[in-house]
Amino acid sequence: GIILVAINPYKQLPIYGDAIIHAYSGQNMGDMDPHIFAVAEEAYKQMARNNKNQSIIVSGESGAGKTVSARYTMRYFATVSRSSSNAHVEDKVLASNPITEAVGNAKTTRNDNSSRFGKYTEISFDQSYQIIGANMRTYLLEKSRVVFQSENERNYHIFYQLCASAMQPEYEHLKLGRSQENNMLFT
Repeated sequence: GIILVAINPYKQLPIYGDAIIHAYSGQNMGDMDPHIFAVAEEAYKQMARNNKNQSIIVSGESGAGKTVSARYTMRYFATVSRSSSNAHVEDKVLASNPITEAVGNAKTTRNDNSSRFGKYTEISFDQSYQIIGANMRTYLLEKSRVVFQSENERNYHIFYQLCASAMQPEYEHLKLGRSQENNMLFT
């Protein structure tokens, strides 16, 4: 298959707007510079041409920009498929990200917000290749982090968020204290 190596510049670049989406739309692979939109266009064309499901695997180390790349891909599909009510499907799918990140992200020595799980996002299209929905599943949760953290690493963010809210009446039944006290129970 096609492989695209992308580098996270850790800043916004003007190469992901609607004008760039339209520039890649309908182009053949290799006619334009390598870009996440070129990969998305090829998958979209293959789906429409062969009426077969397509997969795009976004892989990389912590902080590489996988979530952002997936978001750009979803935005590309929403734009080129002219999905009217679903034009912001990436916003709907990624609206669950804060919850997913709180439960599945932790501080590591390499990244303060490192995903300790994988995501599988399935985008559904109708017969005219317009987006009609999406489903996101998580997998490979690093369960060992609940009971053990390496030096200079932390448990999942949700643990610290709950401890920070421990004095609120709705959380009293959890009998949480300061995170430092509770974290000692797990290490």
